[in-house]
Amino acid sequence: MNRGIGLLLRGSTYSGVLFAYCGALASLPLLPFALLPALSWRSAPESVQIVLVLLIWAALVGVAGLARPVRRALVASARRLLRVSLPNPVSGRPASGSPGLDRWRTPLWLVLHVAVGWTGALASGVLFIMGLSLPMNWLGGEVRASLFGTSVRVSGGWSWVAAAACILLALAVCVLVTKALRWSAPRLLGPSAAERLALAAERELLLAERNRIAHELHDSIGHTLTATTIQAAVAGEVLSADPAAARAAMRSIEESTRAALEDLDYALGVLREEQPGTAPTRTLADLPELLERLRHTGATVEAELSGELARVQGTLSRAAYRILQEGLTNALRHGVGGPIQVRAAAGPDGLDLTVVNRTGARTGPNPRSFSTSGHGLPGLAERVRLLQGEFRSGPEGTQHWRLAVRLPVRVSA
Repeated sequence: MNRGIGLLLRGSTYSGVLFAYCGALASLPLLPFALLPALSWRSAPESVQIVLVLLIWAALVGVAGLARPVRRALVASARRLLRVSLPNPVSGRPASGSPGLDRWRTPLWLVLHVAVGWTGALASGVLFIMGLSLPMNWLGGEVRASLFGTSVRVSGGWSWVAAAACILLALAVCVLVTKALRWSAPRLLGPSAAERLALAAERELLLAERNRIAHELHDSIGHTLTATTIQAAVAGEVLSADPAAARAAMRSIEESTRAALEDLDYALGVLREEQPGTAPTRTLADLPELLERLRHTGATVEAELSGELARVQGTLSRAAYRILQEGLTNALRHGVGGPIQVRAAAGPDGLDLTVVNRTGARTGPNPRSFSTSGHGLPGLAERVRLLQGEFRSGPEGTQHWRLAVRLPVRVSA
């Protein structure tokens, strides 16, 4: 009993009892509709009429639970008053193939809610009244407790003992009511098996989208920061000797940062679960512009573009652009001079992408030294694996580093 009192002192028990009793009171407007059939069948025995009223009342309560707004309201109120963790109901139509019984879980909960609420209200109310009435014997009165035809006279000091027992029992009923609703809420108001599958699929899509955005952000922002840092250094070195080259480098910085800001705005919209605008699309058609920006950094880029690259469309073209962008960024960061060789060849059954740069020891200061996170090549490997392609990266000989990717291609007609 002491534990029951301690539980009752918790705010969740008070709010749980309030939730139960409010559910019972909310069902009262349906009672007159349940009384009409019983009143029209006056010849039936009284017990039959009572059972008929209760059954019709329960049916009306259950039908009310079929409405989607009712379930959303019940879930919200159960979270707040019962302090149970319940996800929001899945919007839209239920998933195909879901069992037909799933739609009756909310009506069953509502009937249980009303039944537990009325049972708890009546039981605790009677016990509280008994607990307040029994001590009246000390004022010279007489109290008899009758139950199912059995009458017991309570007097003397036993009336206080009985009164305390009634109060404690009333408190225990309140605790049991709350526990019953807290136990049943996740099982009946929580997501069904079909809804859990829908939630898992939605979560999987969200994680996949965020993972894709992380790759896009790494490739775009990483490349832009690398290129603009080098371009700024080049502009500073030639500002006096060759103002035209310095202005070209600054224009390249402006173009690179503008493109990166578009990617960043889109990524932040997705990560904040806002409604983002159209995703920026960088495809193989943008490859010449990318190569030109690299030349503004002072790098020598030897490009070999062959095949019908313009006919490579959609996800494959976007992925190919990002792969080459990351490869060129690594070449800028870790190369030691010499030409950067870029090859993109579209064949009938595959798209070959290659980036080769010189490696080795530098002499003098290195304006292209950057600390890296180490996520670039693993991210590329994961991207290629998702596209069912082949990925190779590593030293070629003693003075070169080679990135080679082959993607299965379906050329659009």
